[in-house]
Amino acid sequence: MQVRARGCVNRQALFNIEQCAESNCMLFCRMVSSAARRASVKVSRSPQKRKLRIPAFEVQSFLDSAGLRRKVAEFRGKETVFGQGDPAKSVMYIQEGGVKLSVVNETGKEAVVAILGPGDFFGEGCLAGQSVCMATATTIAVTTMLVIEKTEMIRVLHEEHEFSDRFIAYMLARNIRVEEDLIDQLFNSSEKRLARTLLLLARYGAQGQPQKVLPKVSQEMLAEMIGTTRSRVNYFMNKFRKLGFIQYNGEIHVNNSLLSVVLHD
Repeated sequence: MQVRARGCVNRQALFNIEQCAESNCMLFCRMVSSAARRASVKVSRSPQKRKLRIPAFEVQSFLDSAGLRRKVAEFRGKETVFGQGDPAKSVMYIQEGGVKLSVVNETGKEAVVAILGPGDFFGEGCLAGQSVCMATATTIAVTTMLVIEKTEMIRVLHEEHEFSDRFIAYMLARNIRVEEDLIDQLFNSSEKRLARTLLLLARYGAQGQPQKVLPKVSQEMLAEMIGTTRSRVNYFMNKFRKLGFIQYNGEIHVNNSLLSVVLHD
């Protein structure tokens, strides 16, 4: 009897142990399942990272404002922007006003090679490896321009295709203008050269409406630009005024009829 009772006790104890283990196992599974549900809820509630949109590059906004390695500079009339022989470190873009580019030879004779206005670039020689400026840039009126450092200009040309397209188009147009200037100098009379120069200063043929009133340019400057004397410029200016091609009373007003001088063979 004692043996049988002892066996029953052992079986009851084993049953209790099994029940306890099963209960603990079920409790553990519930804990794991609950933790998994909490984790899944937390994951689902975590905010998704939004993709940052980079604003589109706007060429005109870039040229109209200061920024990293570029600044807006203001100059008075007849102020030197850079001199012939100065280090070439920046490219300039004219926002308002005008600039005269001139060169001086060893004997001190000066020649005006270009008159630039709003929308024009200059100083681009630094991009082609020029270490010094080949001409002197002088303002012909109160002028505002964007000064872009060489490294920034190179970066924008490489990374922003819209900007590089505009800059290349400008340089090609100016190269054509230089070729036309050479042909004009070689084959046309000083009268026709003066008429063409006045029209170019009034920005005939450029985008937008031509400006009827020219920036302040002296007869000496016009003579240097077309390769003649001041007296010849004065003679033709008076002739143009009598014919109604221009109005000349301190300021020069250019009329469309001046085109007839250039087109006449």
